[in-house]
Amino acid sequence: MTVYVVQEVQGMNLLPATKFGNLEVLLPNGQVAFSAVPTVNRIKTNLRKYTFEDFLLMIGDPAAIAIAAAVAANITGGKFRLLKWDKQEKQYIPIEINISKSAFDGTTMERV
Repeated sequence: MTVYVVQEVQGMNLLPATKFGNLEVLLPNGQVAFSAVPTVNRIKTNLRKYTFEDFLLMIGDPAAIAIAAAVAANITGGKFRLLKWDKQEKQYIPIEINISKSAFDGTTMERV
């Protein structure tokens, strides 16, 4: 499994996320370009091997996070997994998102 770190954040300890797989950074530290096309293309390229077994680590620029989630969902038919930091437990919690279900079909966000 791979943990795709949406964007490198200087000084952040990501060691706890390695429990879920090898870390791979999608974007370097810094501002995401205001022209989304290069960012979308870079994220698509870096997520080309993404599977539903992998995780997204949602850190960095909110625009980059949104793009990464959209690309991952597109690759897997609407389902992707992410790691959410739990401040109380001081650990990452795996979350499964399924945007292909409607609100009437059941839960769309579940803890794995």
